[in-house]
Amino acid sequence: MSTDLKELEKRMNSAMDALKKELAGLRTGRASVNLLDPVQVEAYGQRMPLNQVGTVSAPESRLLTVNVWDKGLVTPTAKAIRDAGLGLNPSPDGQMIRIPIPELTQERRNELAKLAHKYAEQGRVAVRNVRRDGMEALKKAEKDHKISQDEHRQKSDEVQKLTDRFVKTVDDTLATKEKEIKTV
Repeated sequence: MSTDLKELEKRMNSAMDALKKELAGLRTGRASVNLLDPVQVEAYGQRMPLNQVGTVSAPESRLLTVNVWDKGLVTPTAKAIRDAGLGLNPSPDGQMIRIPIPELTQERRNELAKLAHKYAEQGRVAVRNVRRDGMEALKKAEKDHKISQDEHRQKSDEVQKLTDRFVKTVDDTLATKEKEIKTV
């Protein structure tokens, strides 16, 4: 059948994974190696993710370090971190770049909370799009006489329950991230 609940659940899980990755990149005042995930370094004539030019670690709660593998990429890496719009000021030290994590101002916390809401809404939309695809497949299956009206109704209810579960997970994940942003 064209509407496999497992397949829909897998797609909704992918939407949740994307949301969690986005939220992990939001700075909460604690050093997190995921904070530098969006940074792209100009290296060897192309843009590369930071984790392909060096090792990111968080030796302290307010410090990130990047151990750049190629000495020639230290300056472009520091520049990429500075220009990434994360409000960070890296300081190169040999092949190591130290990135102190500043305290979050209340204004910045509010901005991060808004951004978290935006990411959560994108997650909800992604989950609802999967639901819409599932519902359309059910309608088509009924129209093509592959399933009965009763089966259509029952499967629609199952798809809706699955959607509700994932939307609640999005909301719970957002609430946790907001708490983290506001209390650190």
